[in-house]
Amino acid sequence: MNFFKKLFSSTNENDESKQDTLTSTLECSSFDEIFVQNFIKKGGKFLYCSHQEELNQNLLNIINENHWKNVVCFDDDLTKNLTIIGVDSTDKIKKSSPFFTYCERLLSEEGSIMFSSKQLYNNKITHLSDYFIVFAKTSQIVKNKSEGLMGIKETYQKNFPTNISSIKSYIPEKVEDDFLNFGNNNAKNLYLLLLEDL
Repeated sequence: MNFFKKLFSSTNENDESKQDTLTSTLECSSFDEIFVQNFIKKGGKFLYCSHQEELNQNLLNIINENHWKNVVCFDDDLTKNLTIIGVDSTDKIKKSSPFFTYCERLLSEEGSIMFSSKQLYNNKITHLSDYFIVFAKTSQIVKNKSEGLMGIKETYQKNFPTNISSIKSYIPEKVEDDFLNFGNNNAKNLYLLLLEDL
């Protein structure tokens, strides 16, 4: 079902089984809606894509609008996307070039994005570019960290990744008042390309 149709579906159903299905859909879509609201509130830039061609066009628009000449990318499949749209890529970290990556999960309650060593390899988030472009799917939205970790455990049953961390703020210039976060600022200017897959 289309992501936005789920968010804004009508409750005018007569059949009891349809009502049960709708209630279940609304419970799931509330995670979607809460994630998007929290993500945008924290300064994230969100682009919904209903198909791959739209995602490629949005990716090209982001790169052109920011006048980036090349993109840092560690994943071969994502590098193919960059080749399709005619953008150069490198696997060498450059602070001036955006980092294009997948993620593990999107955490609804925090509006944050969870990563692991599968995306970051041996790099800490703070050592990567200040600009991230993240490709995720609607099926990756979960309620909280606990569900995110359970999902990672299901995905990687035998080869569990390390370096699990998240980006919780999308305004690097913003200073956190919480002393517990002192010296641990993972804030990034972040674009999220969210592809419908449900």
